[in-house]
Amino acid sequence: MSFAVIQTGGKQYKVAVGDEIAVEKIKGDYKVGDKVTIESVVLKDDGKTTTLGAPYIAGATVEATITESDRLAKVLVVRYRAKSRYYKKNGHRQPFMGLKIEAIN
Repeated sequence: MSFAVIQTGGKQYKVAVGDEIAVEKIKGDYKVGDKVTIESVVLKDDGKTTTLGAPYIAGATVEATITESDRLAKVLVVRYRAKSRYYKKNGHRQPFMGLKIEAIN
């Protein structure tokens, strides 16, 4: 079975054709259903040979389709100091994209 290791959003993901992964939002004006080409392929294995990039493999790409574009659940950040009346509360929702891997080239 062939697979690849891609890098996007500062993280690495092991993917194969047909996999669905959630990655950090990719810059650009993308909508659900658009095709995305990821060129930062770190490792590629076709079952017979393994190719390792330094840092990326030249000419290797992974094609994916955007299946979802949303934001994750809210994470609350609270700063509190006892006995000093100091209390700050902040929320954050990280945007993400769901990708379905179509091809590894």
